[in-house]
Amino acid sequence: MPTTPFSGPHTRPDHAVPPQNPWQSTAYGAPTTTMPVTHPAPARGVTKPIIVTALLAGLIGGGIGIGGAALLGDHSTAAAPVLNSQPAKAANAADVKPGSVTYAAQVASKSTADIKVTMSQGTAVGSGIVLSQDGYVLTNNHVVAGAGNGSSIQVTTTDGKTYPATITGTSPSYDLAVIKLKDASGLTPAALGDSSALQVGEQVVAVGSPENLSNTVTSGIISALSRTVTAGDESGSGVTVYNGLQTDTPINPGNSGGPLVNLAGQVVAVNSAVDTGQGGSGGVQAFGLGFAIPINTAKRIANELLQDGRATKPVLGVSGSLNSNSTTNGAQITSLQSGGAAAKAGLRTGDVVTKIGDTPISNYADLMAQVLTHNPGDTVPVTVTSGGQSRTVQVKLGSAVDKEQTTIPEGSQNGGGLPQGGQSEGGQSEGGQSGNGYSDGGQSEGGQDDGSQSPFGSGGFGGFGGLLP
Repeated sequence: MPTTPFSGPHTRPDHAVPPQNPWQSTAYGAPTTTMPVTHPAPARGVTKPIIVTALLAGLIGGGIGIGGAALLGDHSTAAAPVLNSQPAKAANAADVKPGSVTYAAQVASKSTADIKVTMSQGTAVGSGIVLSQDGYVLTNNHVVAGAGNGSSIQVTTTDGKTYPATITGTSPSYDLAVIKLKDASGLTPAALGDSSALQVGEQVVAVGSPENLSNTVTSGIISALSRTVTAGDESGSGVTVYNGLQTDTPINPGNSGGPLVNLAGQVVAVNSAVDTGQGGSGGVQAFGLGFAIPINTAKRIANELLQDGRATKPVLGVSGSLNSNSTTNGAQITSLQSGGAAAKAGLRTGDVVTKIGDTPISNYADLMAQVLTHNPGDTVPVTVTSGGQSRTVQVKLGSAVDKEQTTIPEGSQNGGGLPQGGQSEGGQSEGGQSGNGYSDGGQSEGGQDDGSQSPFGSGGFGGFGGLLP
């Protein structure tokens, strides 16, 4: 399930812009950076022709009108027609039924909030999903990641009231965060749906504040149910890999953290990233490639954050690499965590993981993303090949606290996005500074790793990459 490079959230000191990142496929995560950046002026190759065409259509229409009048004769003395509108059928909110975009928009808008983070470097904006009447709100980690000493978070709810907010907890690996509004009451919590019940082609609606335009509604369909997404900021200093839904619903800067809902108005995913192709670097612009975190995943993370401000993630206990020159179809294990989940199940160094459950694994990014779709402690079938032989083993996944987002300097990538000298947090995976070691958590040979380092940089393995709105 390879994808294309993403760029991510950014801020400018002169005015508010939405964070454009979590994970790299934009942001459908890497921590938001708030350093001022300079972007090339957007291409006008599409916009200008459209404007010109519209003007030409007006001129041509006028010419046709004059010509037609001349052919039919001189009617200059006739009275000018008076244009009238037909009265629409009276309707109110009670007449709007589930199953329409209008209904979904009305329901979702009541539980969507605008988030503004003011920092010394500038301002970042995003959206959020109201979880409780007293002001707990779910959003993307990259929306609030820049908040720290001297910064402030302001949240505006659908009734126009603005509240100061604080961070309850974050889950960088999943690009999720929960914040708490001060002294809020009487808010409308969102209705949460079931992302496992979604079907490709199902219509969905996104609500958020793209470019500070509050309660903007867009609609589209679910394009795919499982994509390996890598999203990072434009500097390439941060990246997150996760499994997300794909949608062609327009998701723009400022939509991050907002709801993607079904036509019953139930939240089925958290908007997170968009793949813009190579448009940012002067290449081909991509459209309609948005990504969102499934609500079933977000619900587990949010519940943990609400309990004690911390979230956990599953751990397979292996190290691997991305090698753009490799012909191996799968994820080759380069080292094992001593006493970890994979080692206990009988996996060996050199094994190539080809499936997790029934899901094919194309590379190490797929493996990492698929593991994250499970819960800590789950037992999952893992299919591996070695020496031309295939076998399936049952692996009980370990657990680690999700403490820190994946960070890799963009300039230190090696081909497929692997950093030169791949040292994981707290120590080196087996192979030391070989640049191909990554442990997904726990104690790898040679050191301790909580899973916060990844071999996937911005624009990494050639999979989905994009802009975190």
